[in-house]
Parts: sequence; C-alpha cells; structure tokens
Amino acid sequence: MSSPEAAHDDQLRELVDRHGPRLARFISVMAFTQDTDDLVQETMIRAWRNLDAIPTDDQAGRRWLFTVARHVVIDECRRRRARPVQVDPPGDCVTADDETASTAVANVALREALSRLSKAHREVLTETFVENRSPVEVAARLGIPIGTVRSRLHYALRALRDAVIS
Repeated sequence: MSSPEAAHDDQLRELVDRHGPRLARFISVMAFTQDTDDLVQETMIRAWRNLDAIPTDDQAGRRWLFTVARHVVIDECRRRRARPVQVDPPGDCVTADDETASTAVANVALREALSRLSKAHREVLTETFVENRSPVEVAARLGIPIGTVRSRLHYALRALRDAVIS
C-alpha cells in the first residue's frame, strides 16, 4: 500500500498523533466553546487538503497547524456573530480581533515555555516577577550568589522570549 493516498493518510496520522492533544488544548483555551472537537476536526481537514504545504520541520509544522487552528476559531466566531443562535449562552467564544487571538496564542506558548524551564529558573522568575523581589533579596532568600540569580534570570527570560516569538 504505497500509493500517494496511503502516504497522505500516514502523514496526516503522524500529524494528528504528534500535535493533536496540544492542538485540542490550544483550541479549547482559545475558543471557550464546547465545539472543540469540531474545530480540531476542521483544522485537520484543512491540513489534509494542504499536506504538501505543511513544513516538514516539526516546529515549523506545528506553527503552521496552530496558525490554521487560530484561523478556524476566528472563522467560527465570525460565523456565530453573523448568524446568532436563538438562545446564545454568554461568552461562548472569544472576540475575533487579532489582538485577542494573538494574546491567546502567546499565553499558550508562554505556559508551555514555563513548564519546560528548570525548577531553579522558574523559582528565580517567580521570586523576581511574582513576588516582586530584587535580585539581592532573591539571592538572600534562596541562599545562592547574586551572580547566579542574575544568570538564571537572564537565561529564563531568554528561553521564554524565544518560545513566545518563535
């Protein structure tokens, strides 16, 4: 079974296996709706129709897929606004302006990046930005040199910036 259709099916199956769960979480956070499965399915249909356009690099492929998902959610929100249901529960989807959608995408990327940081880096970030402590206070509180605090802060912020920008 080495037909082009079988190769396309395998490519789509691999895409779903690799990115499906994250994509579903992303859509559910962004859409605030019970139609997450439908939106994931629509995203995958668009991916299937454009399999040749999806970058082969894992990171680039995921960005492509999440961009398509973002557009699917925005399209759904616009469709609901154009044809409102008789009884529409409040807050069933996000606003469709690009700033809100971009913020949702950035928040998901930031959460993922934070979860990938080491405990030491997260601890310094929390002490500095959440607890609003100076690097000197953080060093004293954690019992580590001030240079270590500054170094961890630098590398943690760089990792977060790279994750959100890419």
